[in-house]
Amino acid sequence: MSKTIATFYHAGCPVCLDAESAITRYLDTTKVNLEVVHLGTAKNRVAEAEAAGVKSVPALVVGGQTLHLNFGAPMSALK
Repeated sequence: MSKTIATFYHAGCPVCLDAESAITRYLDTTKVNLEVVHLGTAKNRVAEAEAAGVKSVPALVVGGQTLHLNFGAPMSALK
């Protein structure tokens, strides 16, 4: 059985770091392959996040569905 692919995009702000902590603590890594992307340091991935439907961070993209978890920063602040 293959794992579900998930990408967590964030900007390193306190809201984002709290969300990352919760996700990594509770996510079942035997079922989900999680990639954490800090868009503040990986600006080359901003377009990828936007293409996935990310409007603000923190956001989790799972199986093509974008889940906005809280409001830390708009994508425009990361460009």
